[in-house]
Amino acid sequence: MLRDNKKHNQTTDTLIGQGSVIDGKLDCESNLRIEGKFKGEIHCKGQVIIGETGEANSNIHGTDIVVAGIVIGDITTKGRLTITSSGEVKGNVSVAKLIIAEGGLLIGTSTMEKAASPLPIKEKVSKSAQPEAG
Repeated sequence: MLRDNKKHNQTTDTLIGQGSVIDGKLDCESNLRIEGKFKGEIHCKGQVIIGETGEANSNIHGTDIVVAGIVIGDITTKGRLTITSSGEVKGNVSVAKLIIAEGGLLIGTSTMEKAASPLPIKEKVSKSAQPEAG
């Protein structure tokens, strides 16, 4: 009996492991973690994590970005950039939210833009208390 092979919309996270060296352009549909060395452009629709042993000589575009290693290049996200206590960013950042832990380093300029806000919630109109007849 043959099975029906259907494509699933599941994506697999991408890992560039410690000891790996990659040069080029990376377009990623899922999350990305770099523990090795990467040089080039990174465009990621998921979260990008530069681990403690990771080095990226790259301009990075991602949903949310965490830097625990070293990034030399510009970072752009409409989400959050977190630079951990071991993280270093040498470049300009354009983000909606920026978190730098004590010991983290940002050498460059930062530009923050408000994230797209949801539609305002209408306030409930409360009726004033009516005295009971009686």
